[in-house]
Amino acid sequence: KMAGSSAPWIGSAYLFLQSTCKTITLPALYESSQKKPCVFKALKLALADCTGSVNGVDMLKVHCSHPHLIVQLKFCKRENCRQFLRSYREGALQKSLQSHLQLSLATTTVPLEVELKAGSEHLDKMLKDEDHCLECIYREKPDRLPDEEITELEKGLKSLMLHQSTNNNVAGKDCLSMNSLSRPYPPQGSSLPTQLTFIFQGQQFDNRTITPDDHQKFAKSVSKKWKQVGRSLQRSCRALRDPAIDNLALEYDREGLYEQAYQMLLRFIQCEGKKATIARLIAALEENGLVSLAEELLGLHSSEDCS
Repeated sequence: KMAGSSAPWIGSAYLFLQSTCKTITLPALYESSQKKPCVFKALKLALADCTGSVNGVDMLKVHCSHPHLIVQLKFCKRENCRQFLRSYREGALQKSLQSHLQLSLATTTVPLEVELKAGSEHLDKMLKDEDHCLECIYREKPDRLPDEEITELEKGLKSLMLHQSTNNNVAGKDCLSMNSLSRPYPPQGSSLPTQLTFIFQGQQFDNRTITPDDHQKFAKSVSKKWKQVGRSLQRSCRALRDPAIDNLALEYDREGLYEQAYQMLLRFIQCEGKKATIARLIAALEENGLVSLAEELLGLHSSEDCS
């Protein structure tokens, strides 16, 4: 039986990751001193997404065993482990990890195969029996403290987070620049120190960051012109440089224009962080004749389709 209330609930599991893309080998990327922080960041973000907390699960060691990257996980609370298992079962962890790897490595897509083990037990075969999975993980007590390498990578991320939270002018130029640990949107109300306001149609507006509401309205209304807006934004956003926009169009072709537009602006937001301001988006919309949509985002009239 699992421990009662008198003892802490602690368990361990191994997450096996393998890229199904021939040009991307996760162990090789992790063994690269330049790419290792990028891969670690993606792992950290995805685990935070699927447990709802940056402290929901600990990474003790990352093993490179070609073609697999194997992550040893430590759970200190049963509920965190349960939430992790649900995210894993529903495919949310895999999807989140693919997304974060794509952004951290500045590539188009990182298709993954995932597998979860606790000792000799293959948990993928018993995911519907959540309690049994918990028992298997609980039986496997962690056999180590976090590796020194993991500790150093954790310190690096925390240092960058602290630096960015106290300095709004940090440029997101390298893969370690963390705009947000678990969300793509910076806090509302943050703005660029060099341009606190901007002028549109003779009126002055606060140069706030792009919000989730802006994001959805844009994706809903921009229609076929999302590519043109993306190319306007690409002049000052490395994440949208060629062939990124065409690759997004191909990757999300089946999902339709909304998803293509949504993913394009998401990439802009996640790359630029606090520099992903409404002024930059409005300028790109104006440049492409989408004045009606610009007005809608700024609250100048009620929602209407933008042609």
